Amino acid sequence: MSELKINFFQGQSDLLTEIKNTNEEVENKSIESIKNKISELFNMKNIHFLFGSGTSAGAIPTMAQLYDKVETHIAGLELPLNKFIKEEFEKIKLRVDDKNLEDVLGILYSHRVYLNDGDKDNSDLKVCLSLIEIIETIIFDEINIDFDDVKYKDNIENYQRFYRKTALRNKDLSRINVFTTNNDLFNETALDSLNIHYINGFNGGLNRYFNPALFNYTFSKRMDTSIDKFEPVENMVHLYKIHGSINWIEDTKNANTFFKIKETYNPQKGQNNVLVYPTPTKQNKSLGSPYVEMFREFQRKLLEPLSVLFVIGYSFSDEHVNNIIYQALATNSTMNLVIINDVSDRDIFKIEDDRIFKIWGEKSDGQKLHYFNNIIKDILPNVNAFKSESNSLNEFVKFYNENLNK
Repeated sequence: MSELKINFFQGQSDLLTEIKNTNEEVENKSIESIKNKISELFNMKNIHFLFGSGTSAGAIPTMAQLYDKVETHIAGLELPLNKFIKEEFEKIKLRVDDKNLEDVLGILYSHRVYLNDGDKDNSDLKVCLSLIEIIETIIFDEINIDFDDVKYKDNIENYQRFYRKTALRNKDLSRINVFTTNNDLFNETALDSLNIHYINGFNGGLNRYFNPALFNYTFSKRMDTSIDKFEPVENMVHLYKIHGSINWIEDTKNANTFFKIKETYNPQKGQNNVLVYPTPTKQNKSLGSPYVEMFREFQRKLLEPLSVLFVIGYSFSDEHVNNIIYQALATNSTMNLVIINDVSDRDIFKIEDDRIFKIWGEKSDGQKLHYFNNIIKDILPNVNAFKSESNSLNEFVKFYNENLNK
């Protein structure tokens, strides 16, 4: 019998021990056991998801890949004008761990504060600002992808499959909440393509401005025209981008909004984009608006009774996010936490708490069970009603488009 590489823990207890001692279809039984538990947790009143960079893996480069792109770009700069930028980058490289772009930006941001004494002719400050601009532009360009490009088709379909399985819930249960540290637009693209309603904190028509009060709203449909009888729309999602979004910009033109954050259709670098770049100092930036409202909502939702937080593609590397999860576990005795990722090197893994479930591993075909596409395929329960409805709608749209010009 080959060693089973799939892991399923509740606290520090291995829930697959008995299955591992059998010889019959060990992998299938293990995945079925995991799926049954997930299905059980899906019946809880309040369901929340936390997405990390892993959900967009393959489309958005990792930190190490971004570092390589920055290093290659700087190495290709022409001399002599960029000599000092190259020298500054080489000095910083000696002070950080291998390919740690977060630390590079952290040093540069701190250096910028130190040098910014009002002297516009400060050559060191100019070099620092130029290097920051190079790195931020590369990150922005890698996030701001063209969703019509066929190479992103699989990633978009992953998000679509996720929302097909999760967006439609019993009307007596709360709508799902999706919190994400990602700045990309995969969630919005998938939701729009499926005609799923979502609230992301912005309202308006041509000009959409941030208003956190919207997170307390939901969409309802009138059930009887003769009386005021309404019920919640089933396929609806609350989307919280807790590190900002590539299509958010600062805009002070509208005097009728308290929050000067605007959602734009076609994001461009240099538009005062409001997103948190990956640095150790991002916790400080997250204390400002609109992030303080996002994190307040994150904290409030996790304190709701009978809640479960599914963590996908997140490695517990952001302390300000971790602290909210820890506080919720300490305060809300009815909260469950399901981590679908290999976090065996993190503090959360060592906690003995039966409300914490950990799922990760490798299947016999070499596929990682905790990768986003396999989570959707193998672990998340099916919601047949929405699947059927969605397929019918997609078939109609396809038929309409094929016959439009005939």
